[in-house]
Amino acid sequence: MTIPFIKNGVRKLSDVAIVGVGCTGFKSVTPDISYKEMMFEAATRAYQDAGNISPRRDIDAFISVAEDYWEGFSIFDEFVPDQLGAVMRHLFTVSGDSIIGLSTAYMLIKTGYFDVVALESHGKPSDLLTLYDVVSFAMDPVLNRPLGGHPFYVGGLEMNRFLCETGNTKEQCAMVVAKNKGNALPNPYAAYGADVEVEDVLCSNPRFYPLNRLDISQPADGGIVLVLASDEVAHKLNDNPIWVRGVGWICETPSLETRCWSEAIYARMAAQMAYKKAGITTPSREVDFAEVDDMFSYKELQHMEALRLCGKGQAGKLTEEGVTGIDGDLPINPSGGMLGMGWPLEASGLQRLLEVVLQLRGEAGSRQLADVEVGVAQSWRGIPTTTGAVAVMSNC
Repeated sequence: MTIPFIKNGVRKLSDVAIVGVGCTGFKSVTPDISYKEMMFEAATRAYQDAGNISPRRDIDAFISVAEDYWEGFSIFDEFVPDQLGAVMRHLFTVSGDSIIGLSTAYMLIKTGYFDVVALESHGKPSDLLTLYDVVSFAMDPVLNRPLGGHPFYVGGLEMNRFLCETGNTKEQCAMVVAKNKGNALPNPYAAYGADVEVEDVLCSNPRFYPLNRLDISQPADGGIVLVLASDEVAHKLNDNPIWVRGVGWICETPSLETRCWSEAIYARMAAQMAYKKAGITTPSREVDFAEVDDMFSYKELQHMEALRLCGKGQAGKLTEEGVTGIDGDLPINPSGGMLGMGWPLEASGLQRLLEVVLQLRGEAGSRQLADVEVGVAQSWRGIPTTTGAVAVMSNC
C-alpha cells in the first residue's frame, strides 16, 4: 500500500490493470464442488496468474460481488474471507453485477491507498430450487408481483417493443443464437455450445412471446476471480497487463410502468461514462470487439445499439451480414455469450470481462481474434432491473 503521489497540490491518479485471472466453470450443474471450493479454485488460479502472489502478503483489499438471495442465506460476505485468503483484511461487498464490482476495485486503486485488489464473483444456480421465484420476488410487490406468472414475460414484452420500434427481426435474433452457441463450441468455459441453425431457434418451443426456448440463456455454475493492480505494480506482476481504460455504470428505474421498453438506456449511459474516461468518441470504429449481455437473444442487438457500435435498427442487419461473427469486422461475443456459456447470476459481467482479457492477451485459443487492441465488456443485471455497467479494456 502506497501513499498517493502529490505534486504541486495535484494528486497523480494511477492507471489500473488486470494482472491475474482465474475461472472455475461453467457447467449446468456442479454436484461435485461447493461454492466455497469454486471460489478457492478460481482465486488460486488468479493468484498464480498474477505472478504467484500471496493474498496474505501482496493483496491490499478484496471485493466480493454477491446477492444474499442467490446464496440462500443472509450477510453472505461473512462467508467470503476464508477461501480468498482475506481473513482480517480489507473486504468489500458489492450487491450488483460484477462489472460494478470491477468499477469499485478500479476506484479503490485510483485513490492511491490500494495497489493490488482481488475481485471475486460466482454463481451456483444449480443449488437453487426456486431460482425464478427469486427473480419474481424482485418485482414490485404491489403493482407487478401479484400478477403472477413467470418473470421472463417482461423479456417477451420488451423484445416485442424493441423489434417493433427498431425494425430488427425475430429471424435476426435467431441468428444471434446460432452465432453465439457456435462460438461457444471451442470455448472450454462454455456450458451450452451447440451447432444450431436459425430454423431450430425459430421452431423451438414458444415461451414468452416472441421469445422461444432457445432465445433464452440457461443457468450455469461458475466462479471468476480477477487481480487488479496499479501501474506501479502491474508490470512487476505480469508481462502482459490488460488496462482498464474506462468504466461506467448506471441504475435506471425498476418501474415497469415508466421505463423505456425499446432502448437500453442504462447501457447507453454507462457506455457514455466509460467512453468519456477512455477517450473514445466513435466506438463503432475505435472498438475492435465486444462482449455484451445476451441473456435473451434480442438483448445482444439492443445492447450493440446502446453501445453505439452501430446505428439504431442496424444491429440485426450487421448480424445477418456476418459483421459480428468471429471473422467479421466487429466480432460480438466471441466467447459465445451467455447463450453459449450460460447465465452465472451476478458473475455474468466478469464472464464477459474474462473473454475480453483473454482476447487482448492473445490467449483465447481457436477463437482468438486477430490484431485486437481495444475491447468492451457490458453487463445487465437482468429482470426486472435496468442496471448496467460497461468497461473499456486495452492491451496497450
